[in-house]
Amino acid sequence: MQRALIGVAAALLQAGAAPAADDLSVDAFRRGPAVEVVARATLHAPYELVWRTLTDYGQLASFVPGMLRSRVVERRGAVTIVEQLGEVRFLMFSFPIEVTVESVETPPDVIEVRALKGTLKRLDGAYRIERGTVPGVLVLHWRGMIEPVTPLPPLLGEVILRANIEAQFAGIVREIERRQSGRVAKDGR
Repeated sequence: MQRALIGVAAALLQAGAAPAADDLSVDAFRRGPAVEVVARATLHAPYELVWRTLTDYGQLASFVPGMLRSRVVERRGAVTIVEQLGEVRFLMFSFPIEVTVESVETPPDVIEVRALKGTLKRLDGAYRIERGTVPGVLVLHWRGMIEPVTPLPPLLGEVILRANIEAQFAGIVREIERRQSGRVAKDGR
């Protein structure tokens, strides 16, 4: 039964929505009770637009799949405290995520995130924006460790988190591209 579930999960991941960016990849690796997630996407957008999208905390729920609410509760210089409510779904598995995170912004290229409290025992990660090899191209990276309070099912934990993070990361990338295409249409460039 477990082997059949893994086969179905792999097939669903392969048949998922096409990546929004030229090159979008997400990998997940079991690290004891946690899962390390590494994601990257190549974008055709300026730094400031990518940065504004990533730090648009109050609007994240409008473009991040699985996120139901994202609300800024405090700002202190480069630190923003955000309450988020969402749900992780995969096949017959579903569990709510309610977390308060601290986001530390180091412009123009790093945003570190860590869970302060909630249904994630551990969430430590960072977005990093770097210049691509071609002018006007950026590479967006996410690397983080995630450990829910409720242990993930053996063997499927990486698959479940990878699928959800891939959908969320792709949602962010689509929003960056949507904002960029609106900017280009408005400015004519």
